[in-house]
Amino acid sequence: MLSKNSKQEQHKTWEDVIKACNESDDFTQEEIKSPYQPFYLKYFETLIEDTLLQEKVIEILKERKYETLHDVYEYLPFDEMKIVATPEELEDGLMGGKVLIQLGEHDPYGLLVILTVNEKREISIPEVEYSVIGPKESFVENLEVNLNLVRKRVPSADFIVKKIKVGYRSQTDVAIMYLKSIANDENVQTMLQRIQDIDYDEIEDSSYLAQFIEDDSNSPFPQTMDTERPDRVAGVLSEGKIVVLVDGSPSAITAPTTLIEFFSAFEDYYIAWHMASAFRLIRLFAVLFSVFATPVYVAVLTYHVELIPKDLMATLILSREQIPFPPIIEALFLELTIELLREAGARLPTKVGQTIGIVGGIVIGTAAVEAGLTSNVLLIIVALAALASFTTPIYRIGNTIRLIRFPYLIIAQIWGLVGVVMLMTFNLVHLVNLKSLGRPYLEPIYPPNWKDLRDSFIRLPFSFQRERPTFTQTKDDTRFPTVEGKKKNDIDENIN
Repeated sequence: MLSKNSKQEQHKTWEDVIKACNESDDFTQEEIKSPYQPFYLKYFETLIEDTLLQEKVIEILKERKYETLHDVYEYLPFDEMKIVATPEELEDGLMGGKVLIQLGEHDPYGLLVILTVNEKREISIPEVEYSVIGPKESFVENLEVNLNLVRKRVPSADFIVKKIKVGYRSQTDVAIMYLKSIANDENVQTMLQRIQDIDYDEIEDSSYLAQFIEDDSNSPFPQTMDTERPDRVAGVLSEGKIVVLVDGSPSAITAPTTLIEFFSAFEDYYIAWHMASAFRLIRLFAVLFSVFATPVYVAVLTYHVELIPKDLMATLILSREQIPFPPIIEALFLELTIELLREAGARLPTKVGQTIGIVGGIVIGTAAVEAGLTSNVLLIIVALAALASFTTPIYRIGNTIRLIRFPYLIIAQIWGLVGVVMLMTFNLVHLVNLKSLGRPYLEPIYPPNWKDLRDSFIRLPFSFQRERPTFTQTKDDTRFPTVEGKKKNDIDENIN
């Protein structure tokens, strides 16, 4: 579906495009004299490689006489050339770093030659999903480089890449990737349809795209997973999932996904299964503690004092003896302070941000306790809850955890533990109804699926994971055959 602005742009003429481009100071129109006949070049000097233009275009065109653009096409040493006659093709070409060659200055057609400047960042280690064990490559902002990183890990003709342009002004290149013999056709078509239906002017990053293609954009829970790791992308492709890369973005989008996957680091597959399972359980416990620790503290001290053990009661009384505020005020004060420190540390330069986070936390926490604004017990709980929220390996779900803590705090003050249970029930109902690319978001919890539990809360050995995840509804659900080779005896056993 085209917007009003995009429909208006379709009525531009060839002269309108040249006139609009000529308003920019970096647009160049020049006449090149030669011994045979002049020719004309039009291009954006900030988008093209000047050395290539001089050596591979101007010098070559000066060497002989040309009757038509087809003669120029045959003689120039470039693979990507195209004779265009429509305003749309002209605008796309000039904005894409191509040079327009004309034999007549006012001809309503010309030859486009690609001479784009390819400035790109070097491949570096992952910064958001850093791992001690495993590959140290991450995506960059160049789509072709990112596709290369994935394709060399999936060297198969079954690996399909579909490219489309999104954003009627930015014309951003978007690549949809999947394994043809594994991925469910319905999932592929749903993803393609949702991306093609996007009617927006500028797509600057994959996060833009994620917000458009999610099943419920009003939910605080992300329904697509973003990753900067090519190895993770290769892994989810083999599970039958769809991956989307956006030119200019160093992150890929994967779908469908489940809530449990957000607490699974890809490093879990590089270590022993029992260690990976223990780390996953620790992350899940840390998330629950981060969400419920402070609300439970507020609810118990406000409405359910009888639940506090006698041995702990004296400690709580001493810690709150000089506090003039109710528990909800001191809890909100500390939670907001933690969020301010976290946000300041994220926005400042790296070295300054680390210093602010550490020094600020120590100084403000100590001063708040000594001034009698908060209790030392609550300070410990809030600090541990903040620390626990950092254990999530995916950044977007970490933001969700930070957000939903505050509604739990407010309702704990209003209705106590009853309110906490009510809000928790509401969240569970929301998660049960939530979908990711039309697939159940809470799987394998609901609908219950015992097979997929082998790689959810815990990770069983690879020998137990013969089948792909059920919720993706893949064409081929078998990853490897069940028949194992006969185990050979050790050398010492053969000697004996």
